[in-house]
Amino acid sequence: MEKYRLTRQELETSGAFHFAVGPLASREDLLAVHAAEYVDAVLEGRLSAEQVRRIGFPQIPELITRSLSSVGAAMAAARLALGEGWSGVLAGGTHHAYRDFGSGYCVFNDIAVAAAMVLREGLAQRVAVVDLDVHQGDGTASIFAGSDRVFCFSAHGRNNFPFRKQQSHLDLEFEDGVGDAEYLALLPPALDRVRAFEPEIVFYQAGVDALKTDRLGKLALTMEGMRRRDEMVFEWFHEVPCVVTLGGGYSDPIALTVQAAATTYRTADQILRAISPTDSRPSE
Repeated sequence: MEKYRLTRQELETSGAFHFAVGPLASREDLLAVHAAEYVDAVLEGRLSAEQVRRIGFPQIPELITRSLSSVGAAMAAARLALGEGWSGVLAGGTHHAYRDFGSGYCVFNDIAVAAAMVLREGLAQRVAVVDLDVHQGDGTASIFAGSDRVFCFSAHGRNNFPFRKQQSHLDLEFEDGVGDAEYLALLPPALDRVRAFEPEIVFYQAGVDALKTDRLGKLALTMEGMRRRDEMVFEWFHEVPCVVTLGGGYSDPIALTVQAAATTYRTADQILRAISPTDSRPSE
């Protein structure tokens, strides 16, 4: 959990970013992609022991606030990105949450709720999710299965959680131990497929758990490889509004996760600020 605080502290030192507390999403916001029975069980503290186990967090009031803020922040970041070019959330990327249950430390799917909001309000007609967290964005893929307005791309470890994969619109699976050269060679053709969809906003799930030092990642990217990965994404979609979510990262020491995550946001600022018509600043 400390990576959230440390990443913000790291970015605060530059003075380049504006931070704001994420507003709380409403029940109605959540119902756009989540089942009412599940939403109410979370909000009223009525999750079963099995549902709590699957999420992995204790059922306490603070979890509700944290989850609602994460979703609200993603929604606010989407609005800001559409107006200014890009924005980000220093949390979130809760891509393992399904329509009617949470999983893998994810209660509600913030990317899915924000994408649904963008479509519902007519702010965009086509949305892309570029999920480069080392764990498949299974919940997001399930929620938008068959959608012709949301394109979900996930690049992840074949042998990593979740062990029962979903079918995204495009999946790129890596074997254990894949390093910079292979990863960076396979990514551009996939990004071309996403770009061919002509999205009007991109949600970038920028987990840094593909680092070799990550305890849960199983891949072997270097810090430079991670930076180049981010460069590719931002260069491929430099003309499209972009929302960056923090995603996973579990390196030992955690300072390496913080370094990689902070580099993601700095790289976004360097590339996307240069092309944005206005001064685009990420919102937490």
